[in-house]
Amino acid sequence: MSIKQKIFYVLLICFPFISRAQSPGLDEQINNAFMPFATWWEGFILSTVNIVGYQIPIVLILLLLGALFFTLYFGFVNIKHFPTAIQVVRGKYDEIETQSIITKTNVHKIEGDIIDTIKNEAHHGEVNHFQALATAVSGTVGLGNIAMVAVAISIGGPGATFWMIIAGLLGMSTKFVECTLGVKYRDIDSEGNVYGGPMYYLSKGLKEKGFVKLGKVLAVLFAILCVGASFGGGNAFQTNQAAAQIISRFGLEGDSTGSMIGVVFAILVGIVIIGGIKRIAKVTEKVVPFMAVLYVAAAIFIICSNFSFVDDAISLIVSEAFTPRATITGGFIGVMIQGFRRAAFSNEAGAGSAAIAHSAVNTKYAASEGLVGLLEPFIDTVVICTMTAIIIVMFNLDGAFAYGDVINGQALMADGSRLGGVNLTSMAFDSAIPGSSYVLVIAVSLFAFSTILSWSYYGLQSWKYLFGRGRLTDLSFKLLFLVFTVLGAAITLDAVIKFSDAMILALVFPNMIGLLLLFPKVKQEFIRFIDAIKVFKIAKTNN
Repeated sequence: MSIKQKIFYVLLICFPFISRAQSPGLDEQINNAFMPFATWWEGFILSTVNIVGYQIPIVLILLLLGALFFTLYFGFVNIKHFPTAIQVVRGKYDEIETQSIITKTNVHKIEGDIIDTIKNEAHHGEVNHFQALATAVSGTVGLGNIAMVAVAISIGGPGATFWMIIAGLLGMSTKFVECTLGVKYRDIDSEGNVYGGPMYYLSKGLKEKGFVKLGKVLAVLFAILCVGASFGGGNAFQTNQAAAQIISRFGLEGDSTGSMIGVVFAILVGIVIIGGIKRIAKVTEKVVPFMAVLYVAAAIFIICSNFSFVDDAISLIVSEAFTPRATITGGFIGVMIQGFRRAAFSNEAGAGSAAIAHSAVNTKYAASEGLVGLLEPFIDTVVICTMTAIIIVMFNLDGAFAYGDVINGQALMADGSRLGGVNLTSMAFDSAIPGSSYVLVIAVSLFAFSTILSWSYYGLQSWKYLFGRGRLTDLSFKLLFLVFTVLGAAITLDAVIKFSDAMILALVFPNMIGLLLLFPKVKQEFIRFIDAIKVFKIAKTNN
C-alpha cells in the first residue's frame, strides 16, 4: 500500500468527525456520551477498601506497598546505586559488555527505522544505555508534568506535591525491577527483531516458575489494558490538553473547535504512524528535547527570579502534606492519594510501559538497564514535577485560586472563572514571565505529539501480542488509535482524566502481580551485574 493510499485511509476515518464538526455542540455531545463510561471505569479501577476509617484505592495500596517492598528488598537501590546508574548511562562500564563476545540483536523496526530512536542509525539498530534513557524519558516527560501537577495541587492542595515526590523516589525501585525483567525476558523473532515488555516477562517469566496459565492470563490482560492506556493517557489526554492550550491562548472558543483541532492532530499523527514518513519523525525527535530543555530552563528562571518566595512554597508543601486545610476533601489521606495518583500517571512506575522501550537496549546484563530505568522517575517526578509544583504554589500564595474547590477538573479562580490542568500551569508561568504561555502552547503541542507517537508504539506492540504481527493488524490498530486522537480533543478534561487515569492505573494490577512473583530473578541479575563491575574495577586497578 502506497503512502498516498495510507493517508487516504487516515482522512477517511477522520472524515465523519470533520463533517459532523459543522453541527453545533458536537464536543458536548461526544463528552456526554463518553462521560458515563469514563465515570464507571474510574470507579471500577479505583475500588477502595476501608482502612482505619479511610477509603483507600486498592491500586494505590498495591503501588505503595510494592514500591516500598522493592526499595527495602534491594537495599535502597534507588539511593545507594543512584551513582552507579549515572555511571552506566555515562558509559563508564561499557567495556564490561565487550569482555566477551555477545550476539548483537536488532531492535524492532518499522520501514527501516527504530521507533522513537530514529537518530541512532549509526548504531546498526542498537540502542545504548543513554539513548534508551533519553527515549524513555521523552515518552514520560510531557503533559503529565505540566497538566497533572496542576490537577493534583488544585484538588489536593500544596501537600500533594510532597507525596508526588515520595511516590517518585519509591517508584525508582519499581522501575528498576520492571526494566530489568523487560530486558531479561524480551522476545527475538526469526528475523532478529526484539519485542519486549510486561507481556513477555509475564508469560515467559511465570512459565519458568510453573505458573503457565496465570502468566498467559496476566500477559493478555496487560496487553488489552495497554492498548486502552495508549488510547487514553497516551493519546486522548495529550490532544485534550494541547487543544485546551490552543483554544485558550488564541481565543478559538466554539462548540466544535476541540473536534477540529483533534482532526488536525489525527492527520499529522496518521502521516507518521501510518505513512511512515521518517522526515517528520526525525524533526520531532530533535525539536521535543529542545522544548523540554526550554521548559525546564523557564521553570528554573521563574524559581530563581522569585527565590524569596521559594521557602514559603516549600513550607506549604511540607506542612499541608500532613495537615491539609479544611477545604481539601479527604484530609491527609485524600492529599496523599492525589500525590500518588498523579505521580503514577506522570512517571508510570509500576505500570510497566517503560519496559517496552527499555527492552531494545543492547546489553548482556539485564540489571544494567534496570539501573538506567530507575533514573526516569527521578528526572520526571522528583525534578521536573517538583519545579512545576513550586511555581504553581508560589503563584497561589496570594490566593489566585481555591485549593480543593474543583469542578470537572477545574479550580475556582479569584475572579470567578475556572481553570484546570495545563491552563492553570500556563497562568502561573504567565504571571512570572509575561508572554511565556505562548511558548508553553508550542511546548505542550510538541510534548503531546511526541507522547502520542511513543504510546502508539506501546499500544501497537500490545496489539501485536494479541492479534499477531501482520500488516493488517498494524493498520487496524492505527486507525482506531487516530479515532481516539480526535475524541480526546473533543471531550472535557474531567472525562479524559477519569478515563486516562484509570487506564494507566489498570496496568498496575497485572504488572505488579508479575513483579512480586519474579523479583528473585531480578536479584540474580542484579548480583551478576554488580559482580561484573567489581571484577572490572579490580582489572582496572591491576592495569
